[in-house]
Amino acid sequence: MKNQRQLIMEHLEKFGSITPIEALQEYGIMRLASRICELRQMGANIQDETMFYTNRIGQHKHYAKYYLGE
Repeated sequence: MKNQRQLIMEHLEKFGSITPIEALQEYGIMRLASRICELRQMGANIQDETMFYTNRIGQHKHYAKYYLGE
């Protein structure tokens, strides 16, 4: 059985990026930012981009989109 860090790295290599909602829906990972931090500490070159959206009640929100750096 693969651990969460392995699942995230495989996803990044296959699809190019991952968001918290994708991590939760696809793998049941609720703390993506924590796993990304661990991967970075292990030497992975993972970059992030802040994404913005407006939710259905008009509030402005943001989330991180993670991708592999070059």
